[in-house]
Amino acid sequence: MPKSKNLDFRPNEYVVYPAHGVGQIVSIEEQDVAGFKLEVFVVSFEKDKMKLSVPTNKATEVGMRALSSPDVINQALKTLKGKAKVKRAMWSRRAQEYEQKINSGDLIAIAEVVRDLHRNDDQREQSYSERQLYEAALERLTREVAAVDGRDELEAARQVDEVLTSRAA
Repeated sequence: MPKSKNLDFRPNEYVVYPAHGVGQIVSIEEQDVAGFKLEVFVVSFEKDKMKLSVPTNKATEVGMRALSSPDVINQALKTLKGKAKVKRAMWSRRAQEYEQKINSGDLIAIAEVVRDLHRNDDQREQSYSERQLYEAALERLTREVAAVDGRDELEAARQVDEVLTSRAA
């Protein structure tokens, strides 16, 4: 396999992998895979206690990207303030759409899922699957907000929660 000389990512840099959220590149290594030498980014997802090897020549193809800019973070927070768009489709179809948005890695799409699935205390109870999707989207959103702002996740979670509760007021 040819080596990629134009690497977009560097060790110790935070990146977003669509299916797993925010991770940190630990190293760039050469690994033997099926008899081929392959250059890979080793991405660590500390919270999930997981390491992922992403071939350097496929990183952008699989959707790995740098953290969002502060402008995109602001746009995502603005999306949270909007009115929830509840579609009248069957839950299985909506759940599939929400899952796709979460795994797209697109922060704005993830913010839309959080906005649409957020429930205030006075609203009806969420189903188990609805809550699972909401929490997955919320975690992805807060992790990226925290990583971009250089804060811990609790502060980012408070900020997101404030935005969500302010729209209800």
